[in-house]
Amino acid sequence: MTADAVFWNRIAAKYSRSPVRNPTAYAETLAEVIALLDPRDRVLELGCGTGTTALKLAPHVRTMAATDISREMIAIAEEKRQAAGIANVGFATAGIVEPDADALPYDAVLAFNLLHLIGDLDAALAAIHAQLKPGGLFISKSACIAEMTWVIRPLIRVMQMVGKAPSVNVMSRRDLEAAIARAGLTLEQSRTFTGAPNSLFVVARKPG
Repeated sequence: MTADAVFWNRIAAKYSRSPVRNPTAYAETLAEVIALLDPRDRVLELGCGTGTTALKLAPHVRTMAATDISREMIAIAEEKRQAAGIANVGFATAGIVEPDADALPYDAVLAFNLLHLIGDLDAALAAIHAQLKPGGLFISKSACIAEMTWVIRPLIRVMQMVGKAPSVNVMSRRDLEAAIARAGLTLEQSRTFTGAPNSLFVVARKPG
């Protein structure tokens, strides 16, 4: 088990009780994603956490597979799924580069608040490219920490030293867009939402 998996397992219960920090931006993100998806789509969400977003999107697609490296997060997500009686979502403990070969390829791969937590961004995006069908969409929202106020980076390092923060990729908007292009994905949309100027929402397509 990786150090990051240990971290997320430890804070899973607290995380599940935490309110959404920016409800307006979250609602705008959901609306945008729903507009991009098709009821016939088979969708994969990576880094699904405790499953809230997957369960909200499930009524708008054919099937949802949702994964996270934290087994404790996935356990909470499954409890939510059962309580809501939603049948077209499957939760599993897995990393980005551990796809279910029997389920590939997907019409869309989603990754919200995840890519800035990935050390090897190129490897992650290559795996995402492989999981998409030709013409499929990659939809993501990521924190561009390099563009935040200068005090954020030393604060993150201090929090990591005391076990209060996971590994973080300090990337800029340009870094993320360039990595997406290197992965062979065509960027179709790059924007932010209300009150979240450093959280970049991107839509990219696998050519085909």
